[in-house]
Amino acid sequence: MGREKVVIAIGGNSLITDPAHQSLEDQYLAAAETDHHIAELVEQGLDVTITHGNGPQVGFNLRRSELSRHELHEVPLDVCGADTQGAIAYLLQQNLVNDLRARGIDRGVASVVTQVEVDPHDPAFDHPTKPIGSFMGEAEAARRREEGWDVFEDANRGWRRVVPSPQPRRIVEIDAIRHLIAGGFVVIGVGGGGIPVVPDEEGNLRGIAAVIDKDLAGALLAREIGADLFLISTAVEKVALGFGTPDEEWVDHLSLADAKRYLAQGTHFAAGSMAPKIQAVIEFLEAGGIEAIITEPRCLQAALEGRTGTRITH
Repeated sequence: MGREKVVIAIGGNSLITDPAHQSLEDQYLAAAETDHHIAELVEQGLDVTITHGNGPQVGFNLRRSELSRHELHEVPLDVCGADTQGAIAYLLQQNLVNDLRARGIDRGVASVVTQVEVDPHDPAFDHPTKPIGSFMGEAEAARRREEGWDVFEDANRGWRRVVPSPQPRRIVEIDAIRHLIAGGFVVIGVGGGGIPVVPDEEGNLRGIAAVIDKDLAGALLAREIGADLFLISTAVEKVALGFGTPDEEWVDHLSLADAKRYLAQGTHFAAGSMAPKIQAVIEFLEAGGIEAIITEPRCLQAALEGRTGTRITH
């Protein structure tokens, strides 16, 4: 296939197939299924690096923290991000090691707990939009607002906390990731978009309450390691124009120009769903990437062979 480096971005929701299968055992089995398809690509000689989402898992951790706050300290959002990076990477790493060993492939798999620096003056900090955590009543929302939280009423279902979603600027551990790739490892990193951090006046980093879009961070990772292909594994086999409308049209190929045009129109790709994936692909291609593919985990091999998925090229 003529490619050397591939970044695969796995959605956090892909580890939870439906509301009835949310346990850690269910997530482990889902990770095993996804890893089986990734192992096929490694077996073909592709140099694979993996990143993943963590939205549902962070939500679970925050809920546990809220329910137990009468006995234990609450867990800050940046630490929840670190916790879920490690936990999800463990599921993916163990399954992939086992699958590669079964195929007779002598490749190490290494996970990197990854920080991603954001601009403390990013406009997103003035307009928090990302809902996290549990619903709460009005009295609890008022108390949390006094503690410094931004809260909003969500469709008459209660109040929720919202946090900023700033743009990723720098992958702090990128040199470690590059060295591991050069050493022959399949690397799992920048999970959940990375743990968002900002520098102080002396350059020291500290975590902040924010959420970085995992696809935008995945595109940054792909650019930083010089990947040829950026492959986004999500819940649909192909990208659709006019998704969910009577004019819905599944597409096999988009040019970079068409992707930018459709995204700008604002009617084809849902915000918080397909829109950031298309934006991430655009950023990857504009920075010199060769090709991007969007498809679901079971279709990774078929998509690489051109039999399904949506390809986006120059």
